[in-house]
Amino acid sequence: MAIELKENQEARNFYKDDSNLHRLLKDYLPEDFFHWADKELERYGTLCAGAIEKRAIHTDREGEPKLIRYDKMGNEVSEVWLNEGYKQSVEDTYNTGIVGYVHKKIPELGMKGNYVYAYALTYLLSHTEPGLACPVTLTKATAYLIDHYASEELKEKYLPHVASTGDVELYEGATFLTERQGGSDVGANEVTAIKDGSLYKISGEKYFASNAGACEVAMVLARLEGASKGTKGLSLFLVPWEENRRQGHLRIRRLKDKLGVRAVPSAEVEFQGAKGYLVGEENKGFYYMIEALNLSRVSNAIASLGIMRRAYLEAKSYANNRAAFGNKLTNYPMVQATLSKLVAKQEVEMNAMFEVVQMMDEVMGLETKHTAPEKEQALFRLYVAIMKKETAEQAVHFSHEAIEMHGGNGYIEDFVTPRLLRDAQVLTVWEGTANILGLEVLRLIDKYSVDQVFAEEMLNRLNKISVGKSEICGWIDRVEEEVIKMTNKINEIKTFPADLQTYYCKDLARWMVDILESVVAIEHAVKAGGRQETIAKVYLEMVWEKENIKTKPSDLAMFSEIVEN
Repeated sequence: MAIELKENQEARNFYKDDSNLHRLLKDYLPEDFFHWADKELERYGTLCAGAIEKRAIHTDREGEPKLIRYDKMGNEVSEVWLNEGYKQSVEDTYNTGIVGYVHKKIPELGMKGNYVYAYALTYLLSHTEPGLACPVTLTKATAYLIDHYASEELKEKYLPHVASTGDVELYEGATFLTERQGGSDVGANEVTAIKDGSLYKISGEKYFASNAGACEVAMVLARLEGASKGTKGLSLFLVPWEENRRQGHLRIRRLKDKLGVRAVPSAEVEFQGAKGYLVGEENKGFYYMIEALNLSRVSNAIASLGIMRRAYLEAKSYANNRAAFGNKLTNYPMVQATLSKLVAKQEVEMNAMFEVVQMMDEVMGLETKHTAPEKEQALFRLYVAIMKKETAEQAVHFSHEAIEMHGGNGYIEDFVTPRLLRDAQVLTVWEGTANILGLEVLRLIDKYSVDQVFAEEMLNRLNKISVGKSEICGWIDRVEEEVIKMTNKINEIKTFPADLQTYYCKDLARWMVDILESVVAIEHAVKAGGRQETIAKVYLEMVWEKENIKTKPSDLAMFSEIVEN
């Protein structure tokens, strides 16, 4: 049987083609801000689908960063070479205000931006170059730490550059936590800081230092002389990169040869008495970094959603253009079910995650961080942990589904699908593995009784939904039952020994995600109706009735409405 394949057409604007993103931004941004952002995102969406995409292909295949260890005279220089196309993408991206407008006013509006706008840009960027989304995230974290905790002198000197939108020289940032002997166990860190007048001398090795050689400012955890062991003895330091490199006070041992996200240089860095400035109070560095880590985990989740969307677009485009065994792929029920489930999961997860981003503006804002109620802060941390875990795993799953939709072509580097899978895989590791995030859920339960807070929040939200004619309201009772079942199960697990509790922590995280996303799906269905109601039907049936045999499953019945339109 002959097989026909038409040319796969790339999306020409990742923003214009995403009606759900457009709807969310219209809901979350003030009217003036939305109209300005709408134009900026449309322009950047074109760049991401065009020029940045071409540069990303080149960087991944031929133009990845290279370490220049010595100059022509044999002097050790530890410079990192970046290709010109990547550097142009850096300029194009930071000039949008992806970092800067969280910390300074947008000239056209006379007001600061927010994380909703910043993460909309990150989402579009991650459709094509998650490798650049990593340095952007690190620079976001650096700007946050400087703005919240650095002295006025440091803030005045460095923040305008870290928050540059093309008005001054850009200083990209980095956050260096990981050491060889500790990994996720940051309390085992050994890098030291010795006071030298008003400065500190930083010595030791950071084992997985992303954006090394490309950053100008590194935020480094180190232990002061006489400080206690563990995380309570760590302080935070701002280390100027280029100044220390030129003076021979830091060196790059090697760049990591990574599976994916090849655009970002990740290195092993040795500090040899590097000059650093204390940020905030002594011995509180770990707690400052944990705040920045929550920011980075949100970035990770948004990047995952970007990869999920691109994987779905590629699978849909290929299925629409490929004919096999006398039929277009989209005529086959299995293909219809796959595409329907992908779009439903991605859109519901997107709705939930942008709710978390809006919450982040409230909980982590410079003006609001210290006034946000403890319960709200704990709930935010829970949402971040469970959503980061889920989105990262789904990015890998979506990439796999896109490859399978392409068949053998999906495994060939001429297509974007192999790169999507390679880039997605690191998202399950960066900013905390599933095990680490599961343990975070347990800590929040133990310290803040966040399970009770979560259950109350979900039940309250379900109770507030106006029950109308929408058949989606029939799901409210089912989700309420799941909340009660989850609560009873957690109460039982609390009676177990600590080691046995950890056995269940990832299952609890997944259960919470399913409940949270179900509540969000129902809310959006009732509020917006139309497409969101259809999306919710497919999602809820996929999550809660996947074992049931149906004669008219929603993912087939709704295919034309949510995939073809």
